[in-house]
Amino acid sequence: MRSLQILVVDDDDADALMISEALENATTHTSVDRVADGREALDYLRREGAYANASRPDLILLDLNMPRMDGRETLAAIKTDDRLKAIPVVILTTSGAAPDIVASYQHRANAYVTKPFGLDEFEATVRQIDRFYREIATLPADREA
Repeated sequence: MRSLQILVVDDDDADALMISEALENATTHTSVDRVADGREALDYLRREGAYANASRPDLILLDLNMPRMDGRETLAAIKTDDRLKAIPVVILTTSGAAPDIVASYQHRANAYVTKPFGLDEFEATVRQIDRFYREIATLPADREA
């Protein structure tokens, strides 16, 4: 099994902490970085400003409802950028609204997952996403692709 570099884009500190804790308990090393909104995410992904030395993630977990630049705009920007569009993006959000789901897939989200409300279910869901991308999915070999 390979290790995974995940970028969490979520403005909710409690959710970001639960994601990190769930991944820390994984059997294989998963490295997690976090930014709080879409503008920070694009700076991180494009290695601009404070993120000049950021590593390219293997996977992005993206919340939809955030200040400044929400997940919808962020997803559209990632998937239209030739340098970034190959990075898998999983929408991980509280919204189960049909328009959000449809729009996310129209903007080329790789998956849409509604955050469960219970702590155990939330952590299990995050671990399943991690396991799928670590053990089952084939990711681009070149992190710079």
